[in-house]
Amino acid sequence: MDAAAVIGCFRDRSILITGSTGFLGKMLVEKILRVQPDVRKLYLLVRAPDAASAEHRVLTEVVATKLFDVLRTKHGADFNSFIKNKIYPLPGDITKETCALRNSMVEQISKEIHVIVSVAATTSFYERYDVALASNTLGVAHVCDLAKKCANLKMFLHVSTAFVAGAQEGLLVEKPFDVGKALKKDYDLDIQSEKKLVESVKSKLRIQFSNDKIEKRKMKKLGLKRARHFGWPNVYSLTKAMGEMLLGSLGQDLPAVIVRPSIISSTFQEPMPGWTEGTRTMDMLYVAYNDQKLSCFIADRNVIVDVIPGDMVINALMVAMAIHWDTHGKQAIYHVTIGHRNPLLFSTFLESGYEYFRSNPRVTKDGRIVKDRRVKVFKKYTFFRLYMILRYNLALETLHVMSVFGHSVSQHYDKLKRGYNFLILVAKLYAPYAFFKGCFDDTNMRNLWAITSTDQLKDGSTFDCDPACIDWGSYLINTHIPAALTYARNNN
Repeated sequence: MDAAAVIGCFRDRSILITGSTGFLGKMLVEKILRVQPDVRKLYLLVRAPDAASAEHRVLTEVVATKLFDVLRTKHGADFNSFIKNKIYPLPGDITKETCALRNSMVEQISKEIHVIVSVAATTSFYERYDVALASNTLGVAHVCDLAKKCANLKMFLHVSTAFVAGAQEGLLVEKPFDVGKALKKDYDLDIQSEKKLVESVKSKLRIQFSNDKIEKRKMKKLGLKRARHFGWPNVYSLTKAMGEMLLGSLGQDLPAVIVRPSIISSTFQEPMPGWTEGTRTMDMLYVAYNDQKLSCFIADRNVIVDVIPGDMVINALMVAMAIHWDTHGKQAIYHVTIGHRNPLLFSTFLESGYEYFRSNPRVTKDGRIVKDRRVKVFKKYTFFRLYMILRYNLALETLHVMSVFGHSVSQHYDKLKRGYNFLILVAKLYAPYAFFKGCFDDTNMRNLWAITSTDQLKDGSTFDCDPACIDWGSYLINTHIPAALTYARNNN
């Protein structure tokens, strides 16, 4: 299959995309419009109370971003009319039945839609359990129900994450989950029971406390507790896994494809190098180091940090859709990952950061250059805990006693306490990835690489999704780290 065949699949087609205001969703919107301007309509389902609010969100959060600069230049004065003709914002909510769409709209799109791309998700590792369950799990069921109503549907593509594998070791194959089977051996996972548990806990919390902050904290702790109870490291990977389970049981008759990217980073090439939004997973380490908040971390320097640029993920999505176009039956699964093809070691990830900061020294507000100190990386959690006790706990206890002597001591205590809490939370949330011993099988992805690695369109756009071409040191130092830091600086 060549590029023309991939592009041809989207000609004169109506496509419904959820999550278009998110990082990956807006990249997909831009790519489709750039390579296939003859797409009929892009229905963008966004959380909004009415059509005007939905349109405002799409125009400000999607179209107005730098990501669309190439399209703006290409269409010039006709850009706004082009966007208006191609994009149809839909006010809705995937956490609600029928995605909160009016009956008349459901009837309309059921006749028009050829493709549904389910991207919407909450990606926080420490999200409230009720929020993550509603979006990442039950939301899949609602979008799936909508897909079943679409008489002309040719493709249902669901974006998951490779880390639904949890903390498993060894080769992690591209296969679906067994519905109701947890990662922890001999544990059963019932989604409806989890839904009832959330409702019960929330009801008790509201009677007992009637405090939103307490409810939020308790629901976050519940999510982490339930995830680890079933064998997943965090609420994100648990609820995404449960979403796949629902798709597996409810979407058996759909032409469905599941794409599981690993950690998604800034763009490698398209539509420009280094476009990013949000502080994405391990970027937090670069940002925290830049802000002088990262004195230590726990990790195995030889572990693979499985990172894939966002534009390669988008290319994989589009080629996978084209290959499985109008194919019903067994769901295809793709790991969009780098572990086998072009592994990035944590040591390279770390040293690239040091190299960047050596070449781009940090400067304080008063113009002093900040000395680059290496982060203390502990390979064992025991050593990390000992360091935290000696470096923080003893000092905190002393300052707590001395706080009666003045406001300045109390301020110092509060600052040290915030630093301590930050490092503990970082270790808790990111350690499973910094010690990850699994390697994602890429058997299905190899087919996409073979198809796309030499494919080049005349206008320079490609569908290349083979990470073998990436020089990780160069990409991190020259493209990704500056992009991550610029985003963090502009959004603080």
